[in-house]
Amino acid sequence: MFWGIIAAVISGTLMSVQGVFNSEVTKQTSMWVSASYVQATALIVCIIGWFVTGREGSFIALTRVSPWYMLTGGAMGAFITYTVIVGMQNLGPAKAVMFIVTMQLIVAYLIELFGLFGVEKVSFEWKKLVAALIIIAGIIMFKWEK
Repeated sequence: MFWGIIAAVISGTLMSVQGVFNSEVTKQTSMWVSASYVQATALIVCIIGWFVTGREGSFIALTRVSPWYMLTGGAMGAFITYTVIVGMQNLGPAKAVMFIVTMQLIVAYLIELFGLFGVEKVSFEWKKLVAALIIIAGIIMFKWEK
């Protein structure tokens, strides 16, 4: 669990910084040029990582992934990049990340609650609903301007 928390903290930090960086690159180029560059550099880093760590698995195994829609994650990544950039540009980093993280939490809980996409189903807990409502209240308070 410790390493999972560390990984999540690093992920959240990198996502926030990446959003700011991507927004700046977009200002100096264009939306799709910036998003393409992000995805291309991610591909290069992943291929290097695959070579460095011993080439576990094969790309041919992708042809056997089931259900097929699990392979759409990369395409979703392009839209994630796009929407993060738009969110950061229009709301600023703090507000955009609040909405992004809140939706990640709510959707992830719904996926678990209904056992979607092969995820183990969990039972409903009132305290998690209350926690989500508190987060939403926090966003309202944070966004509230005089």
